[in-house]
Amino acid sequence: MPRAVASHILVKTEAEALDLKRKIENEGASFADLAKKHSSCPSGRQGGSLGEFGKGAMVPEFDKVVFSDLPVGAVSAPVKTQFGYHILKVEKRMP
Repeated sequence: MPRAVASHILVKTEAEALDLKRKIENEGASFADLAKKHSSCPSGRQGGSLGEFGKGAMVPEFDKVVFSDLPVGAVSAPVKTQFGYHILKVEKRMP
């Protein structure tokens, strides 16, 4: 079963998620620092780290992005789930 290591930042609105993505990509802001400051998920305290998990362990919207062709190290477009809007960063994928 495929596995991955990923981090995320959870916010209430798509606009917030887009702004954080812009800060990371255009201003060189640290994903982990922004997660600590802005994420409403408890994982924010660990810089947004979700650790290692297998396909199917997270909500389907996560799996679709984490196990897609998103390059390792890239920040995803906002992903809407029942919890809000996430930006995801895949740290590693394993077969």
